[in-house]
Amino acid sequence: MHNLVKTSRVATPRLVTLSAIAAITLALAGCGSTTGERATSGAGVGAAVGAGAAAATGGSVTQGAVIGGGVGAATGAATDKEDINLE
Repeated sequence: MHNLVKTSRVATPRLVTLSAIAAITLALAGCGSTTGERATSGAGVGAAVGAGAAAATGGSVTQGAVIGGGVGAATGAATDKEDINLE
């Protein structure tokens, strides 16, 4: 029998991707005073989080972004201005 040795990939590109996603998420988190704006910023945050989660778990980044964007948009549209007090 042959001994197979698994090698690990360098995690630097994944770390850079996740850091960029975190920065975008923080930038978009404070956006939205109308229902449409909250839905749009929610979609952006959701897509970023979904893509990041998929990248971290080895799933499809595109599918994660689409699902996260849909959930984020629905959540943003469902919130009222009073639900989010940014002041």
